[in-house]
Amino acid sequence: MLFGVAAILVTSVALSGATGASAVPESSAAVNSTLTRSVPAAPPAATSHPYVLPASETTGYVYLGGTSPVDSASALFAPVRGLRPASGSVNIELLPRLGGRALLDQLSLLQATDIAAFVSANPESVAQLLVNPPSAKSVAGWWSLASESSRDAFLAGAPELAGNLDGLPMALRDEANRVVLSESIAEAERTMPDLGRAKQVDAAQRLHMLGEIRKSLVTRVGQPARHLLQLDTVWPGRAAVVIGDLETADYVSYFVPGMFFSTDRLIVEWAVIAEDLYKEQAEWVANLGRTDTSLRGKSVATVAWIGYETPGILDIASLDLAREGAKSISSAVDGVKATRPGDGPYLTLLTHSYGSTATLMALADGAMEVDALVLIGSPGSAAQSVDDIRMPSDRVFVGEAAWDPVTNSAFFGSDPGAPSFGAQTMSVAGGIDPITGRALATATGHLGYFDIGTEAMRNMSLVGLDRGDLVTGADKATRGTLLAGGR
Repeated sequence: MLFGVAAILVTSVALSGATGASAVPESSAAVNSTLTRSVPAAPPAATSHPYVLPASETTGYVYLGGTSPVDSASALFAPVRGLRPASGSVNIELLPRLGGRALLDQLSLLQATDIAAFVSANPESVAQLLVNPPSAKSVAGWWSLASESSRDAFLAGAPELAGNLDGLPMALRDEANRVVLSESIAEAERTMPDLGRAKQVDAAQRLHMLGEIRKSLVTRVGQPARHLLQLDTVWPGRAAVVIGDLETADYVSYFVPGMFFSTDRLIVEWAVIAEDLYKEQAEWVANLGRTDTSLRGKSVATVAWIGYETPGILDIASLDLAREGAKSISSAVDGVKATRPGDGPYLTLLTHSYGSTATLMALADGAMEVDALVLIGSPGSAAQSVDDIRMPSDRVFVGEAAWDPVTNSAFFGSDPGAPSFGAQTMSVAGGIDPITGRALATATGHLGYFDIGTEAMRNMSLVGLDRGDLVTGADKATRGTLLAGGR
């Protein structure tokens, strides 16, 4: 049974009865193109698969052919379950030349101690795998084929990989990331006294960042559990804190931050905001569920996501970090979908400031698909209309607060709040909730959208529950049953 179609490392050894080296097939393009493979001229007789050459002291590798053992275009190179290579058959020194799924396949053949040794000796390879990971769907497929022992070894030997590969189970990622966080804090505290003064300043800054991430995971009494979905312990750091159960929630809302957000300064507050939204959405589910059967008994999860480096005052004019953010949020969204095939949640992105620019970039490139989108405090993007981001206009909402200097600037392109963009207007000015009768506070300035009790938070909650028809300030033609709470 194939473990996966991926490249196998082969040294330039002579094989009895083998032809010359064949070219690397396109399906194995992740392997360094200078490596070559020898394919047996005829299927070995003593194997369970016609094109498998068992590992031996001479070769140390398992070879797999394709439909024709001498046709390099169709040849496949992959580990085969049941024919685990003998000890030492995977050449760890050559593993850094691999990337993506091919590297994951090879690590799956190692024991936990060997995986840990590789990770420790090759931090650049690990970092590169996280920067350019396989697709979340590919990762999920790889994991589904892995044996229980291989999974345990990977989790124990490479928790920093296990915690950050989109496509792996959410609970496992939380477990792995907590281990890495605890070990990183302990290591930083142990080594900092021995550092020079200059390095101590940097180490103290990093230690504070790690401490803030740890604080963001504290679950308050009576509140939903928190989970660490993403973690980068290298300054300036990255983190994603989940409120609720991402693996079962019917509605999932991601907060995507803009400029000046960092794990060091705002991950704790970002998690509190996500929890505030969680509680408000849970209340709406309970209240509207009395008459709206589509919401009855449904659950929610929210994500305080700081999954990319946001710009500061010196690089706010550049789109480089927006491109990074677009790639990262696309992978995160794909990760949710890959782990819940056929049972995906209604997924909403609540994007702020520069984060809206990054998100619109990802949507315009066709890199991801989401169910609903909120743009608040947006400085614009290259997308000219909702058609450019391939979303229906009644699923895209724009909020612009008074005294927000960023809105209407169209600094990075078209203004999403302009009528020509085609999005729905979402009021953030405050007033009286037409359903509950509660007073709604006004959002003011660039960061006022997230205050509890504001009209902005109320409307974002409803968008995330697929009740855009109840959003105040939206097209009145779609809200004929507003007061009744119907659809």
